[in-house]
Amino acid sequence: MAHVPPSPEPFDTDSAALLALRACDDIDSLHDVRLAYTCIEKLVDPQQLVSDSEDIYPIRTELSALMRLVNEELQRRIETTEATMQSLRLAVDKVNAAPS
Repeated sequence: MAHVPPSPEPFDTDSAALLALRACDDIDSLHDVRLAYTCIEKLVDPQQLVSDSEDIYPIRTELSALMRLVNEELQRRIETTEATMQSLRLAVDKVNAAPS
């Protein structure tokens, strides 16, 4: 017997607008990743016989994308570590406050 998907929930235009906005942000992020990759590729494997310097060396936009990606990832990891440390502090305080 074929699986019948459940009836779709009523369409929420606010949710659709938020999803569309998120999709646009995700696409912009993918463009940054592509630029950063291009930058790394040029740094790692420069082409020797190309006459145009833009094809050999990373351009400012590519370097900016690489730095932005590195900074965003560093920020995400810092925030994750801070959240872990806060949870650890709360757990230690809870153990210390418990009657012996």
